[in-house]
Amino acid sequence: MKNNLSKNIVHKSTTFKEAISILNELDTLILFIVDNEVLIGTLTDGDLRRGLMKGHSTDSPIENFMNKQFKFLRSSNFEIKEIEDFKRNNIFILPILDSQNRIQQIVDFSKISSILPIDVIIMAGGKGERLKPLTDNCPKPMLHIGPKPILEHNIDRLIKFGIFHIKISINYLGEQIEAYFENGSSKGIEIEYIKEKKAIGTFGAVSMVKNFKFDHVLITNSDLLTNINFEDFFKHYIDLNADLAVASIPYKVSIPYGVLETENNNILSLKEKPTYTFYSNAGIYLVKRKLLDDLIEGNYCNATDFMESLILAGKKVVTYPLIEYWLDIGKHEDFLKAQEDIKHLNL
Repeated sequence: MKNNLSKNIVHKSTTFKEAISILNELDTLILFIVDNEVLIGTLTDGDLRRGLMKGHSTDSPIENFMNKQFKFLRSSNFEIKEIEDFKRNNIFILPILDSQNRIQQIVDFSKISSILPIDVIIMAGGKGERLKPLTDNCPKPMLHIGPKPILEHNIDRLIKFGIFHIKISINYLGEQIEAYFENGSSKGIEIEYIKEKKAIGTFGAVSMVKNFKFDHVLITNSDLLTNINFEDFFKHYIDLNADLAVASIPYKVSIPYGVLETENNNILSLKEKPTYTFYSNAGIYLVKRKLLDDLIEGNYCNATDFMESLILAGKKVVTYPLIEYWLDIGKHEDFLKAQEDIKHLNL
């Protein structure tokens, strides 16, 4: 699959004049030269000038001018540090290659924030009972917030972080989700569907996935409106060498009275009208793929069950405090708030 930068890909037999003409029409000013779909070099106007100075003719094929020492990412094996290094060195247009050096994707870091080496599963199978009658004939993820469905906001956010392969778990009225997004080609991505016959919980649905590509998996609810920084979330998870990271949101509780701390009827301290901050599950998780192997396919398992099983097994389960905007669209008042908030958000 290639995105809309596929026009930058040309065959090695392309002539100098043809290359000049194509470059003049592109914003990115770089061509990727292929032979039998294999990337063999890149070409910029600077390469063309240097080739002429070396004595190559304008009638020569562009393979005489191309740069064979090009930068790239391997689709199945890259790290976030590589992405940071490329951006630091002002390398913004980058091909992603498979093991045979065929172009799978071309990314433009002036248009997206990052590329993350993760599989992504979006949970979109719920009935949205609390939003009835809005969800009587429409799955909750397809309710519009502003100009587009909630689920589309989430998918577009993931695309901004270089997520081009997404799996969506569907059940209730899932055919509407399939009909809208189809295979994802309209957005330059690939979408696969996990079809639940009954509600089996977040990680129950995850248990049905076998074709993971990466070592880390992002799992997220579909009824969230958020501008979470997925790259920062991933780096936090990697830096802590966590087995599972759970995005969390602060929830403050203000006590309108003085609170006494006591022991055996003795007052140890007094806090006047204190405010306590608790952290709630935001419905977004990062987990090591190998830990999903213990799930029994099709068995019910919700997120808290899975989390508790890891804690009991001595695994490292960490929190990622969300400082960005986040809203769980579960009730009618949340839905109305989202309609106002979306006017001021940059998702």
